[in-house]
Amino acid sequence: MTAEQVADAVQRVRAAVAQRVVGQDAVIDEALVAFLARGHALLEGVPGTAKTLLVRALAGALHARFGRIQFTPDLMPSDITGINVLRDGGRTSEFRAGPVFTDLLLADEINRAPAKTQAALLEAMQERQVTVDGTARPLGDLFTVFATQNPVEYEGTYPLPEAQLDRFLLKIKVPYPSQEAELAMLANYAAGFDAERTADVVPGPVLDDATCRALRTAVDGVRVAPEVREYIAAIVRATREDPALTLGGSPRASVALFRVARAAALLAARDFVTPDDVKAYAFPVLRHRVVIAPEVEVEGRTSDEVLDAVLTRVPAPQ
Repeated sequence: MTAEQVADAVQRVRAAVAQRVVGQDAVIDEALVAFLARGHALLEGVPGTAKTLLVRALAGALHARFGRIQFTPDLMPSDITGINVLRDGGRTSEFRAGPVFTDLLLADEINRAPAKTQAALLEAMQERQVTVDGTARPLGDLFTVFATQNPVEYEGTYPLPEAQLDRFLLKIKVPYPSQEAELAMLANYAAGFDAERTADVVPGPVLDDATCRALRTAVDGVRVAPEVREYIAAIVRATREDPALTLGGSPRASVALFRVARAAALLAARDFVTPDDVKAYAFPVLRHRVVIAPEVEVEGRTSDEVLDAVLTRVPAPQ
């Protein structure tokens, strides 16, 4: 694909999703970047901020299969991966695939299930396959997990451990929309839009499977200059040396920031990464990979505030 074709394809997907998810342009961009970079995303926001709507609309625009798992305390790993069912009096067995066998998977309220069930997604997210009764079953190469969690309701939840958080390429914060965006949303409803009506939520396919794969391949061709690579490494290393953090970014965080910066450049219709791409996406890449020191947390500071101070200290290449 040419640069113009790539830019046109990405913009058409973005526009199709933005028509349905009003006032969340930054969130849409971050979700698109996660998909283009072949990564998974954790969406954090209070109920009613269009997290489910976003993933359903994105799946429709990409012509991708959509699946949803509602995580609950009694959810079992087999409810995610599937099971082998005995047939013909136990002489043969048939595999019944679970909802994980899809393209875009919405893992809704992932922190409401216990650790054993959460871990059932680990292999799927990392290897894009699941193993049931010793047999590995591959998932599609478009497989992407968008997990959600509520940032204010902790009763009856099981916080994701650092090892599982690290599997998410991005942690996307979904804020309340602005007043103007909320008024535009109400105008859409006044005109007949209904988020509970599938025909309104899911746009017609903007791309086909081949184009989706071509866009992901195009990300690999985005150039990252040596000085920008040094900037990425300097930011991540600075998080390990910051006294406000008890845990800094790992080498995997450096690779994640590199991959995301490439996808962000493609989203901006460029074939090269700028320091601004790195700086803009350092927050969603690193905010769930660092741990704030207890005394800093008591002061009310957030990981984003600490990362902002890190980015201020690390000089960007000119």
